[in-house]
Amino acid sequence: MVGTGNPAAGKPRRARADATRNAQRLVAAAKELFDTHGPDAALDDIAKRAGVGNATLYRHFPTRGELLATVYADEVAALCEEGAALAQAPTSPTEALFTWLGAFMEHVADKRPLALAATHDAAEIRTELFDRWHHSLRAAAEPLLTRAQAAGAIRRGVTTDDLLAVAGGLCIAGGGATHGRRLLHLVREGIEVPASTVNDSA
Repeated sequence: MVGTGNPAAGKPRRARADATRNAQRLVAAAKELFDTHGPDAALDDIAKRAGVGNATLYRHFPTRGELLATVYADEVAALCEEGAALAQAPTSPTEALFTWLGAFMEHVADKRPLALAATHDAAEIRTELFDRWHHSLRAAAEPLLTRAQAAGAIRRGVTTDDLLAVAGGLCIAGGGATHGRRLLHLVREGIEVPASTVNDSA
């Protein structure tokens, strides 16, 4: 017999779905406004852009730092997904590696202020979050480097931590991703095995 169940049984599930959508809208709106106005973008504007009230924003993200951390974590996840795709791409292992390192440098140049702002007043949280984010990025870079070294295209002594430190440092020292990429090209010449050597050992 239809209609004998509890009519409220589906409400919790619908409420959870609505809450998930609201959180997604807030993160998307925050990303847009943080990209445009930096990590100090007004939270009221973020709620308005997401089409929700301030109470909904604070229910999901009680502090600005929590919202910043969530947005930054999404940026890290996107960069990791790009790494996974490049690891399976038909391009050469070296090109895949340095394409991702270039994207990593863009990330450092554009998104680092988010990470710093998210943990500005919480040193112990900063250590935990930075370790987690760095672990994810290291895990994304590792297969790309391993593949390039297995092809004999990158010197064996180079480590993933070496590359992340160099790429990030060059980006900061170079004043942004554009000059950083030029510096990375110089580094590439130092760690890449010459094509003739690769061909001779094939």
